[in-house]
Amino acid sequence: MKLQRKNRLRALSLGAIAVSGALALTACGSDDTSANGGSSSGPTAKAGSIKCDDAKGQLLANGSSAQANAIQAWVKAYTAECKGVQINYKPEGSGAGVTAFTQGQVAFAGSDSALKPEEVAASKKVCSGGQGIDLPMVGGPIAVGYNVPGVDNLVLDAKTLAQIFDGKISTWDDAAIAKLNPKAKLPKTKIQAFHRSDESGTTDNFTKYLKAASPADWKYSGGKAWQAKGGQSAQGSSGLAQQVKQTAGAISYFELSYAKDGIKTVDLDTGASAPVKATVENATKAISEAKTVGTGKDLSLELNYATKADGAYPITLVTYEIVCDKGNKADTFPATKSFLTYIASQDGQDSLAALGYAPIPSEINTKVRDTIASLS
Repeated sequence: MKLQRKNRLRALSLGAIAVSGALALTACGSDDTSANGGSSSGPTAKAGSIKCDDAKGQLLANGSSAQANAIQAWVKAYTAECKGVQINYKPEGSGAGVTAFTQGQVAFAGSDSALKPEEVAASKKVCSGGQGIDLPMVGGPIAVGYNVPGVDNLVLDAKTLAQIFDGKISTWDDAAIAKLNPKAKLPKTKIQAFHRSDESGTTDNFTKYLKAASPADWKYSGGKAWQAKGGQSAQGSSGLAQQVKQTAGAISYFELSYAKDGIKTVDLDTGASAPVKATVENATKAISEAKTVGTGKDLSLELNYATKADGAYPITLVTYEIVCDKGNKADTFPATKSFLTYIASQDGQDSLAALGYAPIPSEINTKVRDTIASLS
């Protein structure tokens, strides 16, 4: 008993949650599951909205730290109804999740970037007679958090952000920043730009925005790994948020659900009639412009990172649940299908806004539900 108690305390210190053996969220090497906005007020499942069917046993999953707070709340609601299921989701990053899936280590993975052709090819080795597909499940804004003493409101555009994260703008009183903030008293403080140390779909989407909205200033090809030189790094979204919170002059990018405890966020000058704030509503407006570009049962999306529509916040991401369209493992398939059915349901999606996420647009979500129903 002492050993069990010791192990449980250790798990909690890593950001895990355990509820009467029915819920396990572990974060080896990451504390993202304990980020603000997570466990205290998860969604309340309505009667009949969760169908356990033959679901039982343990589900292992890995991937996006962006969706960790959503997964945490969903698991809490789901396992309260389906007490024979234990779900262990490790938010080790999109890259780690895709690798775990293609190596057959998990029932499903979370990724903020759609599968690449070589990853689809690798998935065919673990999906008997099928392949891995992308199911868009969670949307939301990538906030740009900053810590500049004395500056409560800050406007930046794609050009200044690209130059800041590429080391071309190094102090907060730079003329380019001052031009966008004529009323702000900008200090000479050195800019401390933080990026992800791990492979991350959040990095992928953030740099896609820079490349799309200011190609002349962001020359990198993009991807899950950070490519620009200089700057400082931290593990996971919660690691970046912590660095911004404790470092004067800091700036970084992470999901809105991590911008808590006094962290201020940048308003974006997109060329619209007014700067756009990082809110769920504004991200939803941008995501509504997404187009489905996947083939077959794959529902990967193309986002418009360069939108100039009024009230549309362009730095957004969509997290995909990656699962086999055919050939899912027999022992975990009932629980996998049951859980995915719940999180794609109206109740599952309705819970997202309170957690700082955007629900998937209804016309896309309808396709997601139909695809989940057809999984085998």
